[in-house]
Amino acid sequence: MQTTAHRFTEKASAALADRELQGMLQQMRVHVPERRQAAVDALPEFETLRDRGRAIKDHVIANLDFYLERFEAKVTAAGGKVHWCADAAEARDTILGICRKAGARTVTKGKTMVGEEIAINAHLERHGMIPVETDLGEYIIQLRDEPPSHIIAPSFHVSAAQVADTFLEHHTHLDPKRPLGDIADLLSEARGILRSRFLAADVGITGANFLVAETGSTVIVTNEGNGDLTQTLPGVHIVLAGIEKVVPTLEDASTIMRILARSATGQEMSVYTTFSTGPRRPEDPDGPAEYHVVLLDNGRSAVLGTEFQDLLRCIRCGACLDHCPIYHAVGGHSYGSVYGGPIGAALTPALVGLEKSLDLPNASTLCGRCESVCPMRIPLPKMLRNWREAAFDRHLMPARARWGLKLWAFLAKRPALYRRISGAGARFLAWRGGKAGRIASLPFAGGWTRWRDLPAPEGETFQARWRRERGGA
Repeated sequence: MQTTAHRFTEKASAALADRELQGMLQQMRVHVPERRQAAVDALPEFETLRDRGRAIKDHVIANLDFYLERFEAKVTAAGGKVHWCADAAEARDTILGICRKAGARTVTKGKTMVGEEIAINAHLERHGMIPVETDLGEYIIQLRDEPPSHIIAPSFHVSAAQVADTFLEHHTHLDPKRPLGDIADLLSEARGILRSRFLAADVGITGANFLVAETGSTVIVTNEGNGDLTQTLPGVHIVLAGIEKVVPTLEDASTIMRILARSATGQEMSVYTTFSTGPRRPEDPDGPAEYHVVLLDNGRSAVLGTEFQDLLRCIRCGACLDHCPIYHAVGGHSYGSVYGGPIGAALTPALVGLEKSLDLPNASTLCGRCESVCPMRIPLPKMLRNWREAAFDRHLMPARARWGLKLWAFLAKRPALYRRISGAGARFLAWRGGKAGRIASLPFAGGWTRWRDLPAPEGETFQARWRRERGGA
């Protein structure tokens, strides 16, 4: 997986100065959490389903080899083929080999984050094939040559006016004076363009929300129906998924689906839920002649048995992004990874190494909103703290930060000394704040005061006030 996570600070600063991006992020801060909460409130058993979903995924992770082998056996029995890929390069070459065997020129794709993870589009293009994204958001950012900025809404950072400009730039065979000022016009144009690509495709690639070990089925949930056209019209269907997507039974898949859409988009269910089981049978009216499932490890099995194992419960709903104050401030592109927000800050170091993504675990206030809304109850703040501890232990943090933490730890272990120094510091800051009670600049605090004033304390620490008001209790 290619990453520019080491440039997080630089990209975040640019995002904060991007007024158009900030306007789009403001809409997310307000509207998306409200929709999710309304959907959750309408389902009294939501918390019970979260517990069941977590238990299902924990059981699968503890028995991952068994369920993956059972899934492979069922796929094979249905006439399909499973390909095991250790890393991104092997997955890319496997998909390329299938496409070459089919004589493919045009390859349509449904939305798949694993496809982004292995950069399959660029690989197919380098070998003379034309990959076409069919999810509207993915199609827009493909034309703009941009990575997705959100797990669920990959082009949410692009305004309608920018989409119109993009279509005018790329759809040059259409009337340049055509109306594109209305969202309906944009949708109609994209639908017309993509319909011809669906019909021309030799191979269709989709992701998978679930792999059902009981039946060998793969499941996708979409709101546009593009996934159905991608997997039924071409002669070859390739499913690309991480090994953690397997669930034991159809009932288990349906249990998690009840919390997936509510967490992702605030819907009771996605518009389309599609189950695929093998290639077309003689009695089927449509469907692919070949059915392939490419299972990707790419670092996932390495987290088994570690403090980061719970990451494998993630169902890619994006709820943690939708509620994260850091993501709300800087957007998804700042993370420099396929996976942004809290889940990306915790997952990316596991996939590419902490050395290449050192800033991401620090891109969090540890407020806990991500864990509180995660349908799989993944303890993301705890994992981010674990990554920070690992960075400290491996001397990856800047020397200044490490010495600062060592000094704080020294004082925290000596309560009397800590109280004296913190009390003196509180009185100094109160004096520095003056009558206004705010500090415009302060040594070692430029990261804060560069953007906002620092509220000055009132002259005593919390502990001192507690003792005074409680009479030393």
